[in-house]
Order: sequence, then C-alpha cells, then structure tokens
Amino acid sequence: MKVFKFGGASINTAERIQNTGNILRSYSGEKILVIISAMGKTTNALEKVVDAFFEGRKEDALKLFEQVKESHLNLLKYLISINWQQAENRLKDFFTEVEWLLHDKPVRDYDYYYDQVVCCGELLSTSLVSDFLNEAGIKNKWIDVRDIVRTDDNFRDAYINWNYTQQKVKSDVEPLFAEYDIVLTQGFIGSTDENESTTLGREGSDFSAAIFANILNAESQTIWKDVEGVMNADPKEFPDAQVIDALSYREVVEMAYYGAQVIHPKTIKPLENKNIPLHVRCFLKPEIAGTVISNKPVHNLPPIIVLKKNQVLMELSSKDFSFVEEKPIAQLHEMFAHIKIRPNLSQNGAVSLLCCLDDKPEKIEKLALAASEIFDVQLEKDLTLLTIRHYSREKYEELTKGKTVLLMQRTPETVQVLMR
Repeated sequence: MKVFKFGGASINTAERIQNTGNILRSYSGEKILVIISAMGKTTNALEKVVDAFFEGRKEDALKLFEQVKESHLNLLKYLISINWQQAENRLKDFFTEVEWLLHDKPVRDYDYYYDQVVCCGELLSTSLVSDFLNEAGIKNKWIDVRDIVRTDDNFRDAYINWNYTQQKVKSDVEPLFAEYDIVLTQGFIGSTDENESTTLGREGSDFSAAIFANILNAESQTIWKDVEGVMNADPKEFPDAQVIDALSYREVVEMAYYGAQVIHPKTIKPLENKNIPLHVRCFLKPEIAGTVISNKPVHNLPPIIVLKKNQVLMELSSKDFSFVEEKPIAQLHEMFAHIKIRPNLSQNGAVSLLCCLDDKPEKIEKLALAASEIFDVQLEKDLTLLTIRHYSREKYEELTKGKTVLLMQRTPETVQVLMR
C-alpha cells in the first residue's frame, strides 16, 4: 500500500492530468490511496469568492464563482468524451453546494464561510481526475473525504478526531481495495459532526495524505511536486537553491515550524509514529528519486533559508512601567488562543514585549484592540522574517545586507531576523 499526493500544479492543465494518469499507470497492480489538491490557483480564486460574499457583494461573488465553474467545465471537455454527462452532473452538484450558500447573507464568522466555499476546489478537481482516469482505463474509486475525516469546528485550521476517522478508514476505505487498486479522494478538507465542511490549514493536503498513510499502515507516502525534491530555499526567491537528497523527520519539522512551504507542519508526526518514509518527487521528471525523509539523521546540510514576507511587528509596552512578565503575558497568550493567531517570533524585556505575526488584517486588528486594554500597542507592517538553519556568518551577512534588523534571535543551529 502506497499513498500518493498530487498538488494543484500537477493537474492544472489537461496535459498534466494526463501525465498524472501516466504516473499512476506505471504503478499498475499496486494498491495506492491517491490524494489530490485543488487545481492550480483555484483555492486563491475561491478565496476571492468568499471575500466578496462576506463583504456583502453577492453579485460579485457569483460572477467570480462563475469563472471557477467555467474553467472546470472547459477542462472536462478536453478530458472526457464517453461519460461526459455523468462527469458534468457531479461537478454541477458541487457548484450547487456553493451557490446555495452564496444566495444567502453572512451571519457567521468569515472562517466558517471560507471552509464551506473553498473546500469545493478539492471536490471539483478529484471528480474530474477520477472520471478521466476511469475513461482512460485506470480504474479507481472516488470517495468524498468529508464522509471519512471527522474534525472539530475550528474552521480553517480544524483538528482531527483520530478515533472516528480511523474507524471510518477501516470500515469504509480499506475494503475498497479488494476491488480497486486506486482509491482517490481529497486532501485539505474534512467535516464536523454537523456535516459542515472544514479545512485543515493551507497546504493541508500533505497532512491528509499522512493521516491515511498512518491509518492504512502504508509502506510510503509520496508528494508529487513541480520541483525535483525538497530544496534548501525557495527557488523563486533564490535561483541557486539546491535539492537535498535526504532529510530527517526532525529537520523537516524544524523547517515547517519556521515557515518553509514544502511540507505542511502537521504532516510528519503521523508518519514518524509508524516510521513511514516520505518521498518528495517531481511529477515532470518521475524518473528522478527526489528527496526521502525518514528517521535517519542527516549531517552536513547546506544553509536552509526560509523567508516570510508580509509580517507585522507588534510592540506591547506596560502602561505603568510594571513588569510585563507573569500575568500580562499570560493574558496575552489567552488572546492569541482566542483569536487563533500565533507569533512567529517573540521577545520580551522588563516592560515591553515584541511579537512578529503574519499580517492577517482582521486578526491583527482584533489582537491590537484586545491588547490595548492592558498595553500600549504600536504596529509596524510590511516586514520580512528571515530564518537560516545551519547558518554561516557569510550567508547571514549576504542575506541581511542593506536591511534594517528590528529583532534577532540566534541559537547554534538557527538565526532569525525580522527586518525592513
């Protein structure tokens, strides 16, 4: 049993969907659970739909959603000929789910509507790919992961109910492999006890695949991407970035913690618990081995660079020069938990506390307002957080040259700087 996850870039054109079919065909006779993300920039497009809806611009939301509909229906014409009507009808069922909501008015939090709309991307992509594969002679069974993965109602970053999910995988998914070599489903999404759609955080499809790999006791998990493996930096930002052949679970967890976008932060633990190796491979060059991530320690790694842009520095100062430790900091952490935001970097002195946060305007505003009851609050936006694992002085100086460093933390392994 293997678990494959294909990202949105691997299925964003008819040719790439056909390429995905060729990869799966090369594993003929093997049992594979396939997780597929939304196509290309579909998630971003659906986020704009949610924004328009939540702002009360219903007509704009419907027009934006119409563009998503047209892109998928047009792709269907290139992929499916014999069973096109059945394939189109299933897509239209998912369209109706969203349109029914968009004709209403928002009465709940933004995150709730985000999950109800954005989850559509994975349902549409997997439906299309599954129908294409079946028509191409690659027999598979499509399932709605919302019937399997149960979560709480922490919308946009839902927590898995492992006991329920494990029972459903064992009872509803595992038996399908008696008839099918390939079972195909969605990543990133789940549902609550009330059958409300939830999402597991951006890039959560990696985590979805790890959930299935753990429960199914898979021999391996493979994430198919448009790069040749895990790289020591984002090649879009650093043209000289290099592929790393092997990494330990721990190193990847550290990379994810600091914001590297290669692997979802929650992915590793379910795999590490059962010592399941994770492969990161290129769908454009499937003959290349890529990167393997396992429990084996790896030495002499190159500097690993993570850049997080759109950061906010929040300076919280005591109003009466009393120490900020103990009660004020405890109150602040309660605010973080309530607003569902986590500092990427923090540092406190006697009467002030500095926090670096992702610039999520709605949450930053809520946090600043709540914190202003006990602190004097100042904000600075448009900053960049640089993290270098296994840094050298030369690499640090190269990447901070000409920048103003506002905050820095350093350990023997890692240096982090917030800079403008």
